[in-house]
This record gives sequence, structure tokens and C-alpha cells, in this order.
Amino acid sequence: MTLSTNQPVLKVTDLKKAYGAIQAVGGVSFEVRPGEIFGVIGPNGSGKTTLFNSMLGQITPDTGKIELNGQDVTQLGPLELNRLGVGRTFQTLQVFGKMTVRDNLIVAAQEHQGTMFSRMFAPSDSDLGAKADALIDQFHIKHVADKKAGELSYGQQKLVDIAMAFMSEPDLVLLDEPCAGVNPSLVGGISTLLKDLNKTRKGSFVVIEHNMDFVMDLCHRIMVMVEGKVMAIGTPEEIRANKQVLDAYLGS
Repeated sequence: MTLSTNQPVLKVTDLKKAYGAIQAVGGVSFEVRPGEIFGVIGPNGSGKTTLFNSMLGQITPDTGKIELNGQDVTQLGPLELNRLGVGRTFQTLQVFGKMTVRDNLIVAAQEHQGTMFSRMFAPSDSDLGAKADALIDQFHIKHVADKKAGELSYGQQKLVDIAMAFMSEPDLVLLDEPCAGVNPSLVGGISTLLKDLNKTRKGSFVVIEHNMDFVMDLCHRIMVMVEGKVMAIGTPEEIRANKQVLDAYLGS
């Protein structure tokens, strides 16, 4: 899909989702620009996960609108969104432990390619081997490419999980706590890797993460959510200087 510089990659307008009397997301609006790394932060219970799952098509919002490159995708499911150019990672690892790293990447992209009929008669790796190898090199995991993913360390599996999200060459990647459970020594490496992917692949990212240093270093802009609403949107410098955010979330 060709990105237009005249419109946001992702536009969310007045999104609302309630569970009974609890308003999990209460009228959230924001845009993600082409090539932007956009962070979403907030305390537990602020609505981040509900917002994320709405954008991923896993739940349907009560009201509001989600647009991808100008197209209304509010009612679409995860598979349809993937084929429109949305990739994602999960809080918990989604790797196939009994498959090699290389095969994990290939499988991650196969659903994105063509029809079931065309995939049945495609080469065994669906011509995705070269693409997988390129990502393996970029993620610095060539030395474990032929190992079963389940044999790797948690940090290495996390890298495989992130790499899988990029196999379909998405316009937009939603990263759900990419540093969760990762050894602190690897956090900086993940940040550097995502910055490199952002430059070389020209995609946009939305990142939910509790590691504030990671978010502040990685993201171009950050949205702060509190109690299902947007408290502030701005650059890392603007968020750090926002007294309301400091008092409510970051701590003064």
C-alpha cells in the first residue's frame, strides 16, 4: 500500500468502549503520521489495552471511528487489518517453539500473501526465504536462524516475535510492551533496532510500554491516557514538562 504524506496512517476519532458501567475508553482521538513512532502510556486501568485491541480489530468499539490510510476499518477483524498493512506484537510471546527461527518468520507472512489456492501451489517457503533472511540479518539473529525458537533465550524469542511482525512489510506496526520481561541489557538494543526499522522500512509504529526511559528515547510523540481519556499528546520533551502529567502519572 502506498502511503500518502497528506493524510495520517492511522486516525482514531472519538473512540468509546464501555463494559457495563465502566467506561474503559471514553472518547479518545489521535493521529499517527507517516513514518512516526507514536507512544501510548498511562497507569494500569487507563484504557491502553482496550484502545489497542480496538485498533487491532479484536474488539469492536461502541462508537467512534478508526481509519487506516483514509479507509474506515472500524468494523474489520485482525486478518483483514493484516492484509491492509497492519502488523503487531503481543505482550506474551507468539513464536512457534518447535519451528526454526527462519520458519517462524516465513509462517508469519504466509497468511498475508495471496489466496489459499495460490499458497497451496507456491514454493515451500512461499518465496519468503530471502525476505526472512534479510530480517534475520537486520535483527542480528543469524547465528540462531536454524535453531528451534523454543530453544532460545526469552530475549532472543522476543526479537523473533518482533521480526515476525515485520515480515508482511506493514505500513503500521502495533507493538504491545516490546520490553516486557526482557533483560534490561537488551532494552537499549530493541530501541536501536526499532529506530533502524523505522528508518529503513518507512513504516509507522504505535508502542504501548511501561518502561518510561524506553518510550522517551524511542518515540517522536507520546499520548498519555488516564481513566480512559487522553490527558496529553506531545513530544517527549513536552510530556516531561507537562505538570498535569507529572502530577497524575510520572510523579513530580
